[in-house]
Amino acid sequence: MKRILFPLIGIAILVVTVAQVKAARQTKNAPTPAAVPQVQRISAEGRVVAYPGSEVTVGSDVAGTIERVAVHEKDAVHKGDVLAIVKADDTRAALAEARSRVGEADADIRLYELEVERAKRLWQEDVGSKQAWEKSERDVDAARARRASALAEVRRLEAVVAKTVITAPIDGVVILRSVHPGESIDNGAAIVTIADLKRTRIEAEVDEFDAARVSLGGTASVSAEGYDGQQWRGTIEEVPDAVTSRRLKPQDASKPIDTRVLLVKIALSEPTPLKLGQRVEVALVQP
Repeated sequence: MKRILFPLIGIAILVVTVAQVKAARQTKNAPTPAAVPQVQRISAEGRVVAYPGSEVTVGSDVAGTIERVAVHEKDAVHKGDVLAIVKADDTRAALAEARSRVGEADADIRLYELEVERAKRLWQEDVGSKQAWEKSERDVDAARARRASALAEVRRLEAVVAKTVITAPIDGVVILRSVHPGESIDNGAAIVTIADLKRTRIEAEVDEFDAARVSLGGTASVSAEGYDGQQWRGTIEEVPDAVTSRRLKPQDASKPIDTRVLLVKIALSEPTPLKLGQRVEVALVQP
């Protein structure tokens, strides 16, 4: 019985060993599963801003009294539309006076040119003196100088009057009206603010410690209070080369307010109901 049992046991051990070797070879030759890419999520606060040049505060280049404001908030305007007019009665009166001086100088020039011709002819006929001829020429030169001076004043006053008519520099919507008729303003005072509401994006304040993990082309999701459950997609289109002071006060009281941040610009991939300047929450997804 023992002679029969021992060979059977040896055969069983051999079969198990062969099976283990085959399994090991199959495991060794099996393809290695691809590594799952790590996705990094960065949370930041931000706000809706206009693209550079798409939001303009229009001011006055002259001091005076507002005569008329031609627009109201939410009005759509086009480039060149009149926004407001500054009263310029004194300037217009001075302009009329300068133009009259130009006319007087023109009349003097015509008269002195005739006198030059006559004095020259009399001198050539030995009737008049050369001194009289030269004096007539000096009178012509003086009249021409007066005309040039008066004409320069006309052009200066025309430029001032032109500045009293304030026009829109871009197409857009009036988002702020800063003055009313009858108000006195100084040179440089703001009149209205215009924005092209079709050209907005998100400016996210990314903590400086996450700056190294932000790159162009990364995706973003944007949400805002009052729009429960709604999110909008975007793409990182601009990463500055420098950090700056935080502009938004953190909603989380535990966060420091003196943290330096990277102002990352995000282009929205779809229309949104968000308002210019509105605060938003941003989740950046970096592969």
